[in-house]
Order: sequence, then C-alpha cells, then structure tokens
Amino acid sequence: MEFQQYFQDELEDHAKVLADTRASLAEPFEKMLAAWTHSIQNGGKILFFGNGGSAADAQHLSAELVVRFIDDRAPIAAIALNTDTSAMTAGANDLGYDAIFARQIDALGKPGDVAVGISTSGTSPNIIAGLEMARKKGLVATALTGRDGGVMPDIADPVIIIPATSTRRIQEMHITLGHMLCGALEKSLKLA
Repeated sequence: MEFQQYFQDELEDHAKVLADTRASLAEPFEKMLAAWTHSIQNGGKILFFGNGGSAADAQHLSAELVVRFIDDRAPIAAIALNTDTSAMTAGANDLGYDAIFARQIDALGKPGDVAVGISTSGTSPNIIAGLEMARKKGLVATALTGRDGGVMPDIADPVIIIPATSTRRIQEMHITLGHMLCGALEKSLKLA
C-alpha cells in the first residue's frame, strides 16, 4: 500500500466532512448550546451517554465540563453515564443491555437536565431507550449522531447530525463539535 496516498486521502476525506459540517450545522449547534446553557443556568446538569467510541466521547466531554476546558471557572454539572461499570453491568445483567442508560436517567435525571445521547448511527437501542426515558422524565433529550440520523430526529431536539457515513469521520466531528460546545458554554456562562 502507498501510505503517503492513504495519508493524503484520509486528510482529504476529513476536510470534506469538516467543510460539510461547517456548511450545515451552525443552527443545530446554536440550539444545542442554548439547551446546555439554559439547563446549567437553572441548576440542571448534563448527562452524556454512548457506546464504544461514543462512550469515550461522553466521558471526555463530561470531564471537560466538570474540571475545566479553557478557563479556570466553577465546575459545570455533568456526568457520563457509561462510566459507572457497576450500574451498567448490573443493569445489563438484570434488565438487559438496552435498559442500562434509561435506568440511570430514571434514577438521576430531573426536569430541566439535558440528556446527550451519542450514537454514530442513530439506531443504538440503549441510546434510544435512554432518550425516550429522558423525554418521559422531563429532561431535554438531545443527540449527536451521523448518517441520516436514524431515529434520533424523532425522539430528540436538538439533534446534531454529522453529514457523513463513515463512523470515524462522524466521531471526529462529534469530538470537534463537543469541544466547541464546551468552550461556547464556558463563554455563555461567563456572560450571564
């Protein structure tokens, strides 16, 4: 394999997805930021959850908010539900894997909190169940996804749908936009 060509092709593909994201996602980004800001300003918290690489993104973004992203500031209430291995494995064993996030949201979520389900396909059953529980409990159900959005647009608002079909490109944009949301949230809270 010609690795220099692979190197160039991957960067070109990334650049195209970045350009498509820039062209189409400013409005959903602003809506997501508004949901996060409103929740935190009113004593709420942000509950992130995902599977695999999306679980890593959930944990990463939660840490950026709880500790700090850019500025030294008060902690922002956030949690990654996929980091509680005892709750996840007990839930999977006793209730089934599809219920692991819904159960935690039922236990920890309150009206005005924001649930952020992360799924590159938009069809992960446990993410869908978590978002449905969030709506039932009065949380703001939001999602980061890709491809055609799967069922996320039917159960979450706002939804950021990365205009790509490749899982790796979707994940790259999720963490990029996630970082941008963390930075924008810090700025929004400072202005309030």
